[in-house]
Amino acid sequence: MSAEENKNNKSEPIRRAVALKYEPGVGTAPVVVAKGKGYLAEQLIEKAKENGIPMQEDASLVEVLSKLDIDQTIPPELYTLVAEILSFVYRSDRKARDLND
Repeated sequence: MSAEENKNNKSEPIRRAVALKYEPGVGTAPVVVAKGKGYLAEQLIEKAKENGIPMQEDASLVEVLSKLDIDQTIPPELYTLVAEILSFVYRSDRKARDLND
């Protein structure tokens, strides 16, 4: 489906995805490592599922993060929002480990 066709078909919004990487002690903040829309977003989401990478959907945050470049550190004004997501991810990882022990 072309972008023009999608504009006329409001029932199917274009899906977007942004992947962040954060290594405590390595950088000062999370970095955008992948992003995409449409088919590429679907592929990013599928790969994350296949690899057990926790995901959280937040359309407004993805909209802002998708404007950043790959390898760009998130700006300070997004620290709080992204910290909430990282907290969710860490809790999910901990719960998964506890279930597997």
